[in-house]
Amino acid sequence: MAAASGSGAPSAVEALRLRRILCSRLYLDDVPSSKAPVVYSPAYDFSFNGIEKQHPFDSAKWGRVRSFLEDAGLLQSDRIVEPLEASEDDLLVVHSESYLNSLKSSEKVARIVEVPAVALLPNLLVQQKLIYPFRKQVGGSVLSAKLALERGWAINIGGGFHHCSAEEGGGFCAYADISLCIHFAFIRLNISRVMIIDLDAHQGNGHEKDFGSDGRVYILDMYNSGIYPFDHVAKKYIDQKVELDSGTKTEDYLENLDKALKVAKGRFKPQLIVYNAGTDILDGDPLGRLKVSPEGVAIRDEKVFGFAKDQNIPLLMLTSGGYTKSSARVIADSIINLSKKNLIDTGEKSPWIVAGSYPGLVSGM
Repeated sequence: MAAASGSGAPSAVEALRLRRILCSRLYLDDVPSSKAPVVYSPAYDFSFNGIEKQHPFDSAKWGRVRSFLEDAGLLQSDRIVEPLEASEDDLLVVHSESYLNSLKSSEKVARIVEVPAVALLPNLLVQQKLIYPFRKQVGGSVLSAKLALERGWAINIGGGFHHCSAEEGGGFCAYADISLCIHFAFIRLNISRVMIIDLDAHQGNGHEKDFGSDGRVYILDMYNSGIYPFDHVAKKYIDQKVELDSGTKTEDYLENLDKALKVAKGRFKPQLIVYNAGTDILDGDPLGRLKVSPEGVAIRDEKVFGFAKDQNIPLLMLTSGGYTKSSARVIADSIINLSKKNLIDTGEKSPWIVAGSYPGLVSGM
């Protein structure tokens, strides 16, 4: 963490961040080995009596992914890890008090989630029906980093709110879960090098702003340059930028990914990979505007997990964006494929992390 100039001691701000991280309850103690490193809560899904249908995002996507995995016999409910809700103190690790207070305005939340009707609802209802699910998913992302270091890999069936930075939400992203999970990992997992591989169709401008001047974080972002958010300031902070054109098809997409991963491997050796695996790259997605097939998504995920396995690096996967009804099915099928290819093992610890390769966890206060 940054030290106060010339003093060698943490600044007051950093000291407070440190205390909040160490006092947090989000890192559950000793998740039983009978549990798989897959994180999900029924609270992830949300509904507003139909108001949520005014946005193309499938607000029940996360629960449908879980159901598909159960139906396939890959993962039963009692083997899934349920996270805690991120508290205000947890969120203050990255976010300012003024930003968190702004979410007490229904109008502000409506702008972030891009559903104007939310502005007309009592904020108490907005907190219960929308903000609470987001906070549970943040808890899931933070916890998943711990599980990834312990087991070699982890999947949060939610999360990936890559448009939110410390001071600004947007694009259906109210909290900066990627930034939060990384700051927690720096302290509680005793690591100092993290790679973000962001393969959502949209530029990950939130985490780019948060880590723009932080040499501990390397950002590989491959996205459609012709769609939201057009954040030219954040683009300056991308270590490895791959800009795609609308209409990019599966073969070209995967070829670009192969080249990008080869470059990343030679530039940076992380101790943890945070993989933002949006499925809005799918052909037919109304917001992503790329033309990648469902099989292409599975191959993409396989390549990223293989990239981590080949280098013995723990990997955390977040499901991020995806705006077609088929998205949940595609995510589940990809996870099933990862299991078939022995890139994950939902029955026991991953065989591809060598015992003792990474520092032990730092216990909380």
